Amino acid sequence: MAAATQVLPDGYVRNEKGTHADFTKPIEQSLNDDRHYRLIRLNNDLEVMLIQDPNVDKSAAALDVHVGHLSDPKNLQGLAHFLEHLLFMGTAKYPKENEYSEFLAQHSGMSNAFTGLDNTNYYFEVGHDHLQGALDRFSQFFISPAFSENCKDRELRAVDSEHKKNLQSDSWRLFQLEKNLSSPNHPYHQFGTGNLETLEEAPGRAGIDVRDELIKFHSKYYSANIMKLVILGREPLDQLTQWAVEMFSDIRNLGIQPPANSNPPWTAKELLRTTYVKPVKDVRSLEIKFPFPDQYPHYTIHPARYITHAIGHEGSGSILSLLKKKGWANNLAAGTSHGGIGFEFYKITVDLTKEGLSRYEDVTLIIFQYIEMLRREGVRPYIWDEITSLAATSFRFKEKSPASGYVSRLAGVMQRGYAPEWVLSGSYLIRGSDPKAVMEGLDALRVDTWKSHLVTQDTSVVPGGAFPLSEKWYGTEYHVENVSPALLERLRHLELDPALHLPEPNAFIPENFETNKVPTESPLTTPILIKHTPQTRIWHKKDDVFWVPKINMYFQLKSPLSYSSPSNNVKTQLYVSLLKDALTEYSYDADLAGLSYSLDTTVEGMILSVEGYNDKAHVLLQKVVEKMKTLEIDPERFHLIQDQMDRMYKNFRLEAPHQHAMYYMSYLTQEKLWTQEEKLAELKDLTPADIQAFYPALLARLHIEGLVHGNMAAADALKAGTIIEEGLAPKSLVPSELLSQRSHILPENCKVVYNRDVPDPDNVNSGLEYYLQIENAASKVSRARIQIMAQIINEPCFNQLRTKEQLGYLVFSGVRKQTGATGLRFILQSERDPVHLESRVESFLETRMKTYLEEMKPEEYDKQVNSLIQRKLEKDKNLRTETYRYWGQIVSGYYDFEEIQDEVEEMRRTTLEMIREFFQSSILPSARKAKKLSVHIQSQKVPAVATPPPPKEGEAPVEKQEPGKLRDGTVMIDDLVGFKAGLELSRAPYPVVDLLRYSKL
Repeated sequence: MAAATQVLPDGYVRNEKGTHADFTKPIEQSLNDDRHYRLIRLNNDLEVMLIQDPNVDKSAAALDVHVGHLSDPKNLQGLAHFLEHLLFMGTAKYPKENEYSEFLAQHSGMSNAFTGLDNTNYYFEVGHDHLQGALDRFSQFFISPAFSENCKDRELRAVDSEHKKNLQSDSWRLFQLEKNLSSPNHPYHQFGTGNLETLEEAPGRAGIDVRDELIKFHSKYYSANIMKLVILGREPLDQLTQWAVEMFSDIRNLGIQPPANSNPPWTAKELLRTTYVKPVKDVRSLEIKFPFPDQYPHYTIHPARYITHAIGHEGSGSILSLLKKKGWANNLAAGTSHGGIGFEFYKITVDLTKEGLSRYEDVTLIIFQYIEMLRREGVRPYIWDEITSLAATSFRFKEKSPASGYVSRLAGVMQRGYAPEWVLSGSYLIRGSDPKAVMEGLDALRVDTWKSHLVTQDTSVVPGGAFPLSEKWYGTEYHVENVSPALLERLRHLELDPALHLPEPNAFIPENFETNKVPTESPLTTPILIKHTPQTRIWHKKDDVFWVPKINMYFQLKSPLSYSSPSNNVKTQLYVSLLKDALTEYSYDADLAGLSYSLDTTVEGMILSVEGYNDKAHVLLQKVVEKMKTLEIDPERFHLIQDQMDRMYKNFRLEAPHQHAMYYMSYLTQEKLWTQEEKLAELKDLTPADIQAFYPALLARLHIEGLVHGNMAAADALKAGTIIEEGLAPKSLVPSELLSQRSHILPENCKVVYNRDVPDPDNVNSGLEYYLQIENAASKVSRARIQIMAQIINEPCFNQLRTKEQLGYLVFSGVRKQTGATGLRFILQSERDPVHLESRVESFLETRMKTYLEEMKPEEYDKQVNSLIQRKLEKDKNLRTETYRYWGQIVSGYYDFEEIQDEVEEMRRTTLEMIREFFQSSILPSARKAKKLSVHIQSQKVPAVATPPPPKEGEAPVEKQEPGKLRDGTVMIDDLVGFKAGLELSRAPYPVVDLLRYSKL
């Protein structure tokens, strides 16, 4: 155990046994937070936050190391990321490379990690009874990682595959281009993800042993004193403390400072430059960026929030409001972006229209006019008070989140330098007022210290009409010019536009937070049906679990017209988009005040929701419904929204190949699904008059079904339903129109493949969804068995296909659940061709899984089933997750609120022998009853099949892989519609019990 540090930070007192120091000041926590916290400091200077939550289903832990890819050596870019990958591959105490993942999989757990600019974050969650075992395995990664030579090459390829997954992603391409165009003397300039070139090929040419360098990097930076650890469990704080001391005190303390760089990432050479960037997708955006002071030291005031509140506002007088009136923009976002220790950026991003693209300098001018207006107006107390009040309310009623996400975020927050007593509240609360700090932030947004990216495929706005340069790692085409002297001259002599002004006082700020809490030992487990007519069904549950002053109101407006043809589907989408566009200025204040609405299209019609603080929820709902009924289609906004939708439909072809595979699987198995091409063909000829005439017919006949869940009495829930009924005044549907869509049922012994090319000719990846259908989703026996099967298969599948065979970064297995049918699915994205991927999936099932099940011991099976049951029986973390659970049953059409309990009972009855028989009869590809449908999305750049390298000394030989081929008897689909026409349909969903049963609770 490390020796005790001589000098402790303020507030820490060493305990009597000398094993650690306790932080003695009270830790400020939300009034809504019933957990118990303790902050300790181990003798190796590792700071640990211990959290006891007696009600948690999943325990969790996270460790954040204050070093990221900014610390990569120039000749080994991506090393920090590679270390994050390899760290999990075994330790001295637990040498088996998948010991950790296998343990978590058997106990309702999962793990993940990410590498940031200046931190690397590792986290896991596990069934609450198994925290000690998980912590023991987790801690060893930071004490004695194996960095196995056997795993090194495989994980290098995982890093390379992760990079190739992102090659055609505009967000990754723009991020790397921004880094590439920063100062070459700053590590922000470097390539943080890494690939085979940076981590194998170039080092190999230079005679560098990457594993040796990785160990040196770990030895140099993985020091306890720049780590933060968070542990969350049911156990008493004393027990959690003991485990932290016993398991993490042996992490070395090098007494180092977190690595930082004193040089700025942008110098005068990089500023006042405009970069014209060619995106993969058809997008048009302007991003203006400023170097900005690091905000972490100013956390008591959060001065940038005032600036962002004003610049990012969408109400009257805002930048966006003026740009929309001029027809130049559709959306705007603004805010700080943390870079690394000591530096930050402020970014303003505008989604441009075609005209806005050609007027991007005028858009820039308006942004600077607004900034100058803010300077002249100074800090207005009413705005500061609003921001402070909303921050306090947000913290006061902060709800719980999933365990792993909570500990991961908190471990990262602990690195920000907050006072220890404010580590929970520092990200939220504003303590006092400091107008000077706000003005200093505004002063950083100067006309002589900025740069911009103009992102477009349109070369007409690019000087020279071309993108002559290419970024090294992603191949992004671009052109760089100095900001035009004419624009700079206009910026130096700004005249304010009178249309720009500060936000008005926010009328939606909640005032009533009364929840009328009456503790109950037995909360209701289902909502109550409080209205049931041919026109309307309203479900209600007064929150009796979380006691927060919030409400979730969801209403399904079922309309047979909305999805009856591709044209009507497009018209419905246009109507919804135009409605939301027209309500932007009104609803933005509500959104800021923690109350939001959404209106979305579905295959059944539309879903209208209002979520947030309940105090003024009816006001917002009333306004939305009024606008739904009285919307006047603005021709100019219509054409701009039409253009947005046109690009959205076209850009779908550039989504990742695995997403295309999933999309076409849904198309093949769903009764009705209009393709993007079919919708695009209808969109171009539509006019404003078409939508003005269509939407009254859409609203004329509806069935309204709502769920009102939260801090609202039944009478107010009925009032919400009445607002919609009276506001829209529709006629009722006939009962047969309420039947939902169904799924296609595959015939027995089905072996069918649908193949098509990846639409993007530059994407090196192929995609596969391999689906084994089990029909009769209404059968709890079938549902239980397929879920147990998916649970058992998950970890071996990932270990075999991703870790060992390195087929690709994206390897997923699980349940595909659809109306009337369910099944087991495998989704892969890889440089290998889909035929090879399918052959490896089938080989895995026929050999690895067949043997695995045959050799499985009853106690191992019980662990898997118990792990699944624990996960299914997890308590809802917050009001929204409970709402989603009820709403999912309502919109499914089954109303099976007891589904989870019934499935768990069936799982407990299911034996290992039953699962073996189920696997043999329905899952094995060679089984007589197996029904397989797979979708192959074939890259147009598939490389030749590589031969695996020979095994190194002591390494198990790689299973010989024959060239991929499809199983004998496989049928290729050449006519999608014809194939679907020959399939039977499942039963339509229907309530599992008489709904009136739920009106008598």
